[in-house]
Amino acid sequence: MTGVVVLVVALVAATAFGLWWRRTSGRVVDTRASASVPGVEMAQPGEPPADIVAEPAGVPGGLLGEALTGRTGERVTMVQFSSAFCQPCRATRRILEEVAVVVPGVAHVEIDAEHHLDLVRELDVRRTPTVLFVDAAGVVRKQASGQPRKADVIAALGELIGPADFEI
Repeated sequence: MTGVVVLVVALVAATAFGLWWRRTSGRVVDTRASASVPGVEMAQPGEPPADIVAEPAGVPGGLLGEALTGRTGERVTMVQFSSAFCQPCRATRRILEEVAVVVPGVAHVEIDAEHHLDLVRELDVRRTPTVLFVDAAGVVRKQASGQPRKADVIAALGELIGPADFEI
């Protein structure tokens, strides 16, 4: 009888984990500062948390700055970290390229995570595909881990660019 109970508990736990994984995979979220993230300025008491500044994107010669040289968008750059055998990476590439063509001032840059491990470690990329939405100032404003839906990408860009300037 205890074997059946253990089996049921394992199935319930696996189902809960699978549902959580499906729900969170590919969701575009705001990047916020926390005490555990090195190199991030904390907000003063009473202020909302500051956005995470990707120092390499804003500092000439930084790791991300070198990877993006000459390929940034005027408003937002969607930086995708991929690996060679990642099927969701290919679908994400198609989605981001389609959006970059349609939305003015937005560029898509794909970085091979396997060949840029120092950058992956610095930006805490834990899985592929991971998409960082970097504004013109070099600030990572949003992030998606996993394959994002096209509607979510467009909604995130609408928030960053502003609804008045968003033209499709």
